[in-house]
Amino acid sequence: MGISGRTTESFEERIRAYEDAWLSPLAVRSFETRGRARPEEPCSVRTPFQRDRDRLVHSKPFRRLKGKTQVFIDPQGDHYRTRMTHTLETTAISRVVARALRLNEDLVEAIGLGHDTGHTPFGHAGEQALDDALNASFGRRFRHNEQSWRIARRLNLTEEVCDGILTHTGAQEPETLEGRIVRIVDRVAYINHDIDDAIRYGILAEDELPRAEIELLGATGTDRIDRLVHDLVDTSSEAGGIVQSDEIGESMLSLRAFMFDRVYLGPHVEPEHRRAHEVVKTIFARLMEDPGLLPPGEGELADRITDYVAGMTDRFALAYAAAV
Repeated sequence: MGISGRTTESFEERIRAYEDAWLSPLAVRSFETRGRARPEEPCSVRTPFQRDRDRLVHSKPFRRLKGKTQVFIDPQGDHYRTRMTHTLETTAISRVVARALRLNEDLVEAIGLGHDTGHTPFGHAGEQALDDALNASFGRRFRHNEQSWRIARRLNLTEEVCDGILTHTGAQEPETLEGRIVRIVDRVAYINHDIDDAIRYGILAEDELPRAEIELLGATGTDRIDRLVHDLVDTSSEAGGIVQSDEIGESMLSLRAFMFDRVYLGPHVEPEHRRAHEVVKTIFARLMEDPGLLPPGEGELADRITDYVAGMTDRFALAYAAAV
């Protein structure tokens, strides 16, 4: 008998038996995926969702997340969040929720790791700047979730992972419960760690946080995340879907609105936003003027520029704009 404890069953048969015994009836089964856009031979030691996870971790778009800051442009300090750390925090919290609800952790992990791979440099300011440039030149819009979905399709990820990545934000709801976990946890993660970064950056003081929300959710980021996660698990267990309680959900949305007013769109970050817009505008205009500067590739000019600009890290974009 081998290390696995069995010699007659295949890997797929063992996973199917394990998931039937452990997972909720509402969970997506790993070997019942709707498949990929381009069929592939199955892996003998990984489920399709585990394969998606590994493919994302080894991809260039994922690696570049370490050079894309979350809120502040190329900050001077080692402790500010990047898109990479945000992605890892979101994924870790999502796995906790999935395990507690007996849903498919591997599917949640793949969605979590891929959800922001299409994000621009300079956070939401960069996303708005690229959207403005694309709209002015091509009559098209840019949304980072759609760009992340394009990357997922390029990597030939499973349909469930692609759907979860596309719908982690926006009007469309994910088709799976696993995708809905990531959608809510993404907000839980960024609201709380962005508060921490804003305080560290000096544009927000702890005593300025809305009292009612802090009293309900907790005084520290750790306390707030713990409260939000427990509420999400407890409420979802009773509801049979992925939902927050009305009280906690409304409080989180109120805290999110506060962050948009004071941090994301507040007066203190206006110089940062102008800087991001100028950099993206300069790069976009230069590439429109001379498409030969783009990396070799096929497709429409709008797509090639979008892929190149959205894929840049903060520092690369700043250096590129300075050089042109």
